[in-house]
Amino acid sequence: MMSEDVRELIIIGGGPAGYTAAIYAARAELKPLVIAGYEAGGQLMLTNEVENFPGFPTGIMGPELMERMRRQAERFGAEIQNFNATKVDFSKRPFKIETDWGEYYAKAVIIATGASAKWLGLENEQRLIGRGVSSCATCDGAFFKDKKVAVVGGGDSAMEDALFLTRYASSVTVIHRRDQLRASKIMQQRAFANDKINFIWNSVVVDVLGKDKVEGIKIKNVKTGEESILEIDGLFIAIGHKPNTELFKGWIEMNEIGYIIPKKYTMTNVEGVFAAGDVADPRYRQAITAAGMGAQAAIDAERWLAEQEHNEKQ
Repeated sequence: MMSEDVRELIIIGGGPAGYTAAIYAARAELKPLVIAGYEAGGQLMLTNEVENFPGFPTGIMGPELMERMRRQAERFGAEIQNFNATKVDFSKRPFKIETDWGEYYAKAVIIATGASAKWLGLENEQRLIGRGVSSCATCDGAFFKDKKVAVVGGGDSAMEDALFLTRYASSVTVIHRRDQLRASKIMQQRAFANDKINFIWNSVVVDVLGKDKVEGIKIKNVKTGEESILEIDGLFIAIGHKPNTELFKGWIEMNEIGYIIPKKYTMTNVEGVFAAGDVADPRYRQAITAAGMGAQAAIDAERWLAEQEHNEKQ
């Protein structure tokens, strides 16, 4: 392997974390390769309008924001490719990344593959994502001022979403497949005490209604089999997120859910491999926090590479 075949830095993932890392790394003249994947752009590609990203006082469409980030990274010399990483070998340096377009080697790697919301798996749910169906109350709640919304889920995340949505919505209906919540006692107490929140127990959503936007949902009682229609304007799915880390299992230390556990700043248990964004963030999962972590990972990678180069010259 010739030295010119080894990249200084490869970034795996093309969402806010990956693109921001690419901007910082490219400006540091690391000439990063971004393996963005066929679905480049991350979860913002499913978001119609983003109103809470700094610098856009009137909001910006999610896909446009990601395109701007990409162009900014390319402007400074980042190479961005829309193919998938399929396998990694972190046993030695340079690290090896296999893709469906060939093999690549790098002195350092940033993992920024993000996390995916868990969905109900309904055809109309997918069709109406961004048109009333959402997996992020913090992102989209403000669009439902004085509207009726529903939240699917029974854990802490669902209760947090329901309570947050009461700031905007006229009513919030929590739909849970069991007859009691899984959420912590304090979150249950807060939800039960809020007059805007009501509950439908032992029930699941079996269809989302509406042509161009959400107009209602069909609910089925899992004990009686009875079906009913609930007229709503927004449906928030809060049944969890799954970090996109399957590719790195066996190499990178993760928690029981699959979120990467950083060891030193953004560096993982493998020296020279860094993690940024939702892949290492089970708490916030916002575009702005992912971008911030992307900047951190790029700075950490740059400093680590400089230290390696210095040591090699000694």
